[in-house]
Amino acid sequence: MSKDIRSKLIVENKRLDEINTFLMDPKNKLVNDLLAVVEKYGGPEEINRKAREAGKVENLMNRLKEKNSPYVKDLEWLIEQRDNGTFITVGKYRRKILGDKTEKTKFNEDFAVTLEISACQYFPFFMTQARQAVEKKELMPGRYIRVRCMKEQEEDNDLLAMSAAMQIIGASWCETLDTRGTDGSNVHLGGPETITGYFGGVGQPNDHPIQWVDEFLYYYTNYGVKEVLNINPGTILLGYMMHKLGIDIEFKISVYMGNDNSYAVFWTLMAARMFSREDGSTSLIGFNFSNSVNNATIEFSSDIRKSLGLEDFVRFEHHIFETWKSIVIQPYDRRDELLEVASKVKNISAKHEGGEISVEQKRKHPSDILEYFLLKKDIDEKGLMPALTQNYLDKHETLNNTAKALTEGGLTFIAAPKLHHRGA
Repeated sequence: MSKDIRSKLIVENKRLDEINTFLMDPKNKLVNDLLAVVEKYGGPEEINRKAREAGKVENLMNRLKEKNSPYVKDLEWLIEQRDNGTFITVGKYRRKILGDKTEKTKFNEDFAVTLEISACQYFPFFMTQARQAVEKKELMPGRYIRVRCMKEQEEDNDLLAMSAAMQIIGASWCETLDTRGTDGSNVHLGGPETITGYFGGVGQPNDHPIQWVDEFLYYYTNYGVKEVLNINPGTILLGYMMHKLGIDIEFKISVYMGNDNSYAVFWTLMAARMFSREDGSTSLIGFNFSNSVNNATIEFSSDIRKSLGLEDFVRFEHHIFETWKSIVIQPYDRRDELLEVASKVKNISAKHEGGEISVEQKRKHPSDILEYFLLKKDIDEKGLMPALTQNYLDKHETLNNTAKALTEGGLTFIAAPKLHHRGA
């Protein structure tokens, strides 16, 4: 009986044919609007060519030099430290943590956990972190998430500097476009007094998904920004479609998307697989779970991902710490759970968005996710930059504590590849 019932779930080829017929209809406005923006930027091949050229470190550096940016010296220092091997290597880090036990410990690199930090809002945050890492023999993250206003960081050259820095250290990074739902896209919603209005979605209504595509292609072709945050089913589908067309977009799904169960994971990965390229690749490069998922859900979701051939393409991203204010009930510390699941689930990242509980609860100004959306001029007017820098360094501390815990457990991690994963 159960076998007969299960067979009813088979997706018939004629249903797939219907989808393809819909996509190929020359009158299809959904596809036509997307193609119009793609053609505006010259088509997939030209778009990728422009992005490759714009994203070259030497070109980013030259643009900073033309603007007489002080960030040039910072980046030159970073290159020098990298090339001189100043940052601690993974091998030396392990010996620092384990001592004589290092040689007896077998590390399985197949299950390496990516060390991820969020949000690195300002290039000076990054440079303070890098100098501290050199001084204290600490690890730099292998992955950075950024949530700063794109137009603002374009104007003050932060975008140029961070794009160069990420490539210099070999880290992956994700930017958040301004068409992200907090830009007034939903004209009926405001601040906390209308918070329940956001329960049905963050807010990319009507023609905003196409605006999102336009904004992505602008930063992709002008700065080489390849990976962006994604929070809406519509823009997720557009991300799949752009990649299928040949544009080398990557995106990560935000925690705000609310994927908190394996059925939601299956739905998302199923669409990714449907629109994957011939080589199996997809634009979905990172998949952030809801904060409420447990290890059982993560493990089962890993089985789904593997069965769909996406294990090597889609990284599962999981918050290990969150900002102290405005997002979760504290205390929130998932490090022990990470240590349990790290040897079972491949291609996972440990996202650090807050400091240690013992540190945060004593801070006069603890971390607050709402401050991600403040303009720099407002931060300067309120004199908040020193506090926000400290908040960021607190996240850096939690990330290094996680690396230490993983190492002590015989587990592996991915830090900034060009800084730490070189030699012994």
